[in-house]
Amino acid sequence: MFGKRDPKQYGTITLAEIDDQLQALGRSLSAEVTSFQTNHEGAMCERIHQAYTEGMDAVLINAGAWTHYSYGIRDALAILTVPIIELHMSNIHAREAFRHQSVFAEIVRGQICGFGVDSYLLALRAAVSAVQAA
Repeated sequence: MFGKRDPKQYGTITLAEIDDQLQALGRSLSAEVTSFQTNHEGAMCERIHQAYTEGMDAVLINAGAWTHYSYGIRDALAILTVPIIELHMSNIHAREAFRHQSVFAEIVRGQICGFGVDSYLLALRAAVSAVQAA
């Protein structure tokens, strides 16, 4: 719901615009970017499993509220052996107390939050750097 939900926290940029920026940055970094969005937790788990079977080099994830409680998504991510970068447009540590906890924190390479759309772009740069360093 980017562009519609709480513009004070998330701005007015849409997910399509974020995807366009990721694609452009991916091209400049010689990285292929595949995007996926769902409102269904099971579909997210299945897409993570698909990333594993497809041999994706890295995964960026903005799991929204699932970040704070979805052990199903955490378990799906745990199967991956590639860098996982957790990202959030808002600074989850400066918001409500329940948002300070990430159930993914122990299994991700790192977290990037609080930079709006730049959180996505920084995450892509971090993922490419991690893959190149491996």
